Amino acid sequence: MGRALELAERALGWCSPNPAVGAVLVRDDEIVGEGWTHAPGDAHAEVAALRIAGPRAAGATLYVTLEPCSHHGRTPPCTDALIAAGVGEVHAAMRDPSPWVDGGGVRALEAAGISVTVGEREADATRLNEGYFIWVRTHSPFVTLKYAMTADGKIATRTGSSFWVTGIEARRYVARLRSQVDAVMVGVGTIEADDPQLTARPGEFGEVVVGPVHQPLRVVMDSEARISPTAKVVAGGLPGDTLVCTTERAPVERVHELERRGVEVALLPSSAGRVDVCATLSELGNRGVTSVLAECGGELGWSLVSAGAVDKVLAFVAPKLVGGAKALTPIEGEGRPRMDSAWDLENPRWVSMGRDILLEGYLPRAS
Repeated sequence: MGRALELAERALGWCSPNPAVGAVLVRDDEIVGEGWTHAPGDAHAEVAALRIAGPRAAGATLYVTLEPCSHHGRTPPCTDALIAAGVGEVHAAMRDPSPWVDGGGVRALEAAGISVTVGEREADATRLNEGYFIWVRTHSPFVTLKYAMTADGKIATRTGSSFWVTGIEARRYVARLRSQVDAVMVGVGTIEADDPQLTARPGEFGEVVVGPVHQPLRVVMDSEARISPTAKVVAGGLPGDTLVCTTERAPVERVHELERRGVEVALLPSSAGRVDVCATLSELGNRGVTSVLAECGGELGWSLVSAGAVDKVLAFVAPKLVGGAKALTPIEGEGRPRMDSAWDLENPRWVSMGRDILLEGYLPRAS
């Protein structure tokens, strides 16, 4: 199952809105086939493994990170392929909670006389597809709020200097993460201050990368479409696509200029003079975006958190002090009035990354 989980991770980003699944076929203590989910409409992990195994799949044991599908979607049911191949036993890390599967795969396999075991490495499998499961339940993407701050809680100095807060280990982690999410979200203020590319760049992974790298959709929250045509995410030449989310306050000529440069513009409702974050996430969910990495400043961070739209927080803390009453912080806005009303992160986990520390925790999704 460990190998199946490794394979499933390769599918992250590429397979949405399908779940990332890995599958390994074992016969006589030898791996005879393995695979992972490809782009929608292409082979699922089980079928990819069966293609490699060929006739050796007969009597083999399948290790798969998610219950095989039993419904007709863009592709036929994986259960049909497993039954036809004569697979003898299936170990699934977890059941698929989506309403179109929800135990149907297990029932179909067992009805065909195939032994099914569910639950091995379930926690790891759940974590791998946490974005997919939120999207299935809410039709909205799983939102991860990521920021890097100093030990005194600053994401930039009073002059706006922010390169680099953290060390190379943390930056490599984020570079890899960008390649695994469907979209990266920032506010126009971040574009103006840093002019980022918001791309997944293999040279920053800290490892040799073979093959293409998935590029996330770049989402810019810009209520007045004031983003400069010379900004890197607009000017062209970058892999992947840019979506500017704006409101009726955006001048028509600015919208047309962005569109002429190949940027997609979405006109969305406003809230408190800004692009409504909930309307934005609903729009992204309708597009099949299951996961969003918010790499934003304090104002957009506050909008997301206060709207109950953040599912996960990744806070990188560097052993540095910069001070400054006007230095920027990760979440600004109005803030909570009392400490006993602060949002508590659930299941907090601390991870060392070189000289830095990563705090990972979850926020319960608002209804």
